[in-house]
Amino acid sequence: MHKDMNYGSDFKFKYIPATSIWSGDGIEVLADLYQHTLQIVNIVLYGEPHKSEFVLVDAGMPKSAHNIISIAEERFGSNSRPKALILTNGHFDHVGAIIDLIEHWGMPVYAHPLELPYLTGKKNYPEPDPVVNGGLIAKVSSIFPNEAINLGNNVEALPSDGSIPFMQGFRWIHTPGHTPGHISLFREEDRALIVGDAFGTVQQESLYKVLLQKKEISGPPRYFTTDWQAAWDSVKKLEALKPSVAITGHGLPMKGEELTRNLHKLATEFEQIALPNHGKFMN
Repeated sequence: MHKDMNYGSDFKFKYIPATSIWSGDGIEVLADLYQHTLQIVNIVLYGEPHKSEFVLVDAGMPKSAHNIISIAEERFGSNSRPKALILTNGHFDHVGAIIDLIEHWGMPVYAHPLELPYLTGKKNYPEPDPVVNGGLIAKVSSIFPNEAINLGNNVEALPSDGSIPFMQGFRWIHTPGHTPGHISLFREEDRALIVGDAFGTVQQESLYKVLLQKKEISGPPRYFTTDWQAAWDSVKKLEALKPSVAITGHGLPMKGEELTRNLHKLATEFEQIALPNHGKFMN
């Protein structure tokens, strides 16, 4: 491992024993947007198949680098490499393989300025809240890594004008709540939305629902969401975009009328659908 980069001490070599029936499967959501599930989280690859250049959105679970590299080579070619890696947030399931991928590919990493302290070893995320209601994954979330990783000079702030390097037509949208610097990615032309964890299409706290990928609109993962008013405001912001398709960090893609109906329901009934009944992050 490069001397200027390191995972948190609670992160190193850690395999998280959680998965779903979709783990290892991919879905071509649009011609240039491909979702692949790694255990309980999705990565997104942006680019035309069989071209040698692409952009990776998020970096999956710990110990998943080999899988991500294989997925990219299968879709884009054996000599392919990403032009950039864009992070929606810095939680362990979105940066799990990031140092290994930087060492293999050498691509730049971009994140929101407010997320950089958690990616440069300066600030730890709050420890997860295992007492929130919702299911077994929430109850065992205390084993999830929360310490900052350190990417050194390999990560930089996204452009302040909202553009995303090497993702023409997309813009980033600040969607805090789950983390301070959480972002989602939106393309006006076809109203495609890469959500990150601003909302999900599976109840991430329930092991049963995650295992079967039971499709339902959900708020951000409760055990790691620290600002619920900001999270609700972010859902309202995304609902106002009227996306035609959404790729979420957890769960299956949602499109068309199904997405419109469910996202409106989440925005208007957030208290009933998303808010925990209790928990240490409740105001």
